[in-house]
Amino acid sequence: MGSARQDFLDLLRDSAGRGAFVKLTLGRYLGSDATLRNLYVRPVMIHAGPRWTFVWHHETRDITKNFPPGKGLNQVERLIGADFGTANLFTTTKDAQLEFPPGGQAWLKIVAHEASAPPSDRHDRQKARYIVPGATWLQCLGVTTSNGMVREGMAAKFKQINRFVELLAPLVREAPLPADRPVEVADMGCGKGYLTFAAWQHLHESAKTPVHVCGIELRQELVDDCNATARNCECAGLEFSAGAIADAVVDPLDVLIALHACDTATDDAIARGIKANAALIVVAPCCHKEISPHLVAPAVLAPALRHGIFHERQAEFVTDALRGLLLEWAGYDTRVFEFISTEHTAKNLMIAAVRRPQADNREAAASRARDFAGFYGIRSQHLARLLDFPLT
Repeated sequence: MGSARQDFLDLLRDSAGRGAFVKLTLGRYLGSDATLRNLYVRPVMIHAGPRWTFVWHHETRDITKNFPPGKGLNQVERLIGADFGTANLFTTTKDAQLEFPPGGQAWLKIVAHEASAPPSDRHDRQKARYIVPGATWLQCLGVTTSNGMVREGMAAKFKQINRFVELLAPLVREAPLPADRPVEVADMGCGKGYLTFAAWQHLHESAKTPVHVCGIELRQELVDDCNATARNCECAGLEFSAGAIADAVVDPLDVLIALHACDTATDDAIARGIKANAALIVVAPCCHKEISPHLVAPAVLAPALRHGIFHERQAEFVTDALRGLLLEWAGYDTRVFEFISTEHTAKNLMIAAVRRPQADNREAAASRARDFAGFYGIRSQHLARLLDFPLT
């Protein structure tokens, strides 16, 4: 393992220093792991800087790790000739093959070729995002660091923020929003304000819409924190107010958002949007408690719904389906879809309703809602009461 090995490592070190290193393959594994087949190494560029990415290929899985270039080179030096019997280096000007024959002397073959451009080293390619990590408010809310990287443990929240805006964007384009004044948006039960800020940024910057966004939250300390963040980040047209959903004063109201409002608070929000003739209502319901004790299993479903888990899930379905039917009766085109993956939360449905130019077929819509409620023995429901809609 004399000069051939050293010449190979010198070529690797030189190509890496000149930006000519393309990739490295280590094969003929000599270690004790029976499932390991080979190792691929290539240079990448991530937010933290240049790295060498190592991919260990096993029979049924791959293991990937990133190392700073210096540590990466040390790893390769340790592995070549010890854990792996072959090494193939590819650079922009030369390819090199190093072999360690069993019981023989190592040999090296180098082949020069016409210079080629190095491949892109972008490892963490930028995905199409509506909200980029560099937004100042993301840093203030603790989602990203000062250099625009998503903090550990906040990746799911950042994904949720972008998913929300991804769903909101086409709804905003479709809704009959006013053109002669700023769009009035209320985010009811906004919590820490992540999605309130996201809605503001999309409407204010991406959709280029004059907008006034008000986040409504019961907890005064969260309201104070969000208002301070809005001021510090110079979010013109964004403010937060303390209060309950049912008592909030918002007039006029064009866009109503209520995400994960608990149980009948979602109904309070929907009713507020309907009564204000909002152009767009977007809710993600949570904690479906009201319907469950009043759900009467239809005969054909009774054997299944005697199981508690099925009864609970059926109550969630009935609640949200009835909400959608009542929105249609109120003059909205309604759709229900997945908000975020169930790996993050089981409460992952979103109901979106866009106001129709004119409410039509109200009698047919009312019949559908009553027939549905009657099938499950539901005689009363909070949203129906708020809308003065008799279910029987």
